[in-house]
Amino acid sequence: MFRPYSIYEGTYLVKLARKAVDTFLTTGRVEIPDDPPPKLLGDDYGVFTTIETTHGEKYELRGCIGYPEGYRNTLYATIYSAIGACCQDPRFPAMKREELGSVIFEISILSPLTYVEADPRKLPEVVQVGRHGLVVKRGPYSGLLLPQVAVEECWSPEEFLMHTCIKAWLSGDCWLDRKTKLYIYEAQIFRERAPGGEVYERDLVAEAARCSQETRPGNVT
Repeated sequence: MFRPYSIYEGTYLVKLARKAVDTFLTTGRVEIPDDPPPKLLGDDYGVFTTIETTHGEKYELRGCIGYPEGYRNTLYATIYSAIGACCQDPRFPAMKREELGSVIFEISILSPLTYVEADPRKLPEVVQVGRHGLVVKRGPYSGLLLPQVAVEECWSPEEFLMHTCIKAWLSGDCWLDRKTKLYIYEAQIFRERAPGGEVYERDLVAEAARCSQETRPGNVT
């Protein structure tokens, strides 16, 4: 299981992302902290920042940007992915500072990508919902979906593969073509419970198990 950081370091990263966005929206500047935990300067993992707007107990995506294979180090990747998520996601208008009180920050730390060499028909047996994130590449096209997306949507491995292909602007069955390259990775995810509140580490395996129970025949409402 990929878990390079303690809850202390994860909390630091989430608070760093929020502060970076606050500073950028207030001053237009990127501020680098003077005394970060040393490990964050030495590691070079991929990092994604996800920002969601809260609506009671429901959440709506507000922005998600990141680096699949790292940017300088974990500290810099967190700062710049956070600024990207707030202001550079082409799906949304740039955030305004007054929104900070109603959004949740989530940081995903990505393990190195692993190329999957398998018969395409066997890929659903390789992909583990709750553990893996996916990257699909074919020619100039590529698409990435974080592991929590499949859990939140209660997707099967086949559905996860299909939606990753679509994210890459390819046909939903592109994973069955041997010309398509599939990569898997794991992620350690830290998230606020409330805007600016306590940070916790998500357990996607447990979340995926609950999803299975809720969709089991007889449990559907």
